[in-house]
Amino acid sequence: MSAPTGLSRKQMAWRAAQDVFDGAYVNLGIGIPELCAAFVPEGREVVYHTENGVLGFGPAPPPGAEDPELINAGKKPITVKPGAAFFHHADSFAMIRGGHLDIAILGAMQVAGNGDLANWSAGGDAVPAVGGAMDLVAGVRRVLVITEHQTREGEPKLVARCTLPLTGVGVVQRVYTNLGVFDVAGDGFVLVERAPGVTVEAIRAATGAALHVHGEPPEVRAPAT
Repeated sequence: MSAPTGLSRKQMAWRAAQDVFDGAYVNLGIGIPELCAAFVPEGREVVYHTENGVLGFGPAPPPGAEDPELINAGKKPITVKPGAAFFHHADSFAMIRGGHLDIAILGAMQVAGNGDLANWSAGGDAVPAVGGAMDLVAGVRRVLVITEHQTREGEPKLVARCTLPLTGVGVVQRVYTNLGVFDVAGDGFVLVERAPGVTVEAIRAATGAALHVHGEPPEVRAPAT
């Protein structure tokens, strides 16, 4: 079943960025999470970290201004802020494993209602590429996920139980999709906010786990991006 379009990828990243507190040290996963670097709320300072050895990077540079020496873990061009630091990737992982990062914002293939995360293998003959995901979910204080609500085939990504190889058990606290914002409830998900024009019924039909709704969930007030 196809779900309504809802939020764009940039709007999803914008919404997740609003939940990052001032002074947080944050790792951004590959894909949609990378876009969060462009949406730091005014008046907040956020220090972004990447596994390949940069602390204090900013959004992507304008076209034509890329520096091939400045990339994130997804090999995407980045800018750096005053005071940024560069270091060996082993030191980068020591920061992760030592509990020095506050938040990881990651992509996902599946998130279960108990907080289990699968985001590194599609199963079958897919080439495994776990990267630093397992270290991140074990080492940071809070794990947020940004993902499309359904696969290209229309299968739900928010599920009762993950069927793909797990990255971490019970690690996710909140999920942002094109259909809304969801908190992990243990036995399913709580709908916190819904995308403009998307009904609760449509969200429930596109979700593969119990969906708890308290009152009338407000709409996400994302800017047009």
